[in-house]
Amino acid sequence: MKEKTVIIEIDEQGNSSIDLEGFHGKGCTDVAKDFQGHDVVKNVRAKPEFYFHETAGKRQQQRS
Repeated sequence: MKEKTVIIEIDEQGNSSIDLEGFHGKGCTDVAKDFQGHDVVKNVRAKPEFYFHETAGKRQQQRS
């Protein structure tokens, strides 16, 4: 299983950002919401990994 990493950065003005590595698809969204709590999200940018999901042990790309 691939390692998963959560990187949280807080700047001098108190603005924070979160970067999730090793997560795919909905799992990424669920983890981000856990860290978000009641804070307001100003910007969301999905990485290419968001559009991949695991199926029967094989990595496949979702097609829209």
